[in-house]
Amino acid sequence: MHRENIIKELSFKAIRSSGAGGQHVNKTSSKIELTFDLQNSLSLTESEKILLKDKLSSKLTKENVLILFCEETRSQHKNKELAIKRFLSLLKTNLTRKKKRKPTKPSRASLKRKAESKQRNSLKKALRKKLKLA
Repeated sequence: MHRENIIKELSFKAIRSSGAGGQHVNKTSSKIELTFDLQNSLSLTESEKILLKDKLSSKLTKENVLILFCEETRSQHKNKELAIKRFLSLLKTNLTRKKKRKPTKPSRASLKRKAESKQRNSLKKALRKKLKLA
């Protein structure tokens, strides 16, 4: 994955932001909509595309387009930077494969310690009981 190439494939659209902000919000388009066409990306390999389709399935449209919104600041440029950062971190986290867990056995010494501790507890509790006289 080459960062510069992927950023060139992004498309941006400025939209009027919602929420509080008075007149400023009514006259400026500071909300950014970032779209990335995963299917037609030239920067990603086929295996990366498959992995991302699987992991980002809830965030993708039917045409495999990823859409992110950012309206945190009043500045369109800052929102654009934030959207790019979010996009890159989303790719980075979803392209890393988790290490496969290697099953391990408890060591012989730890099994012995466990058995001895069970034996001690068993004896301790057995000594608490009242003796039955026959």
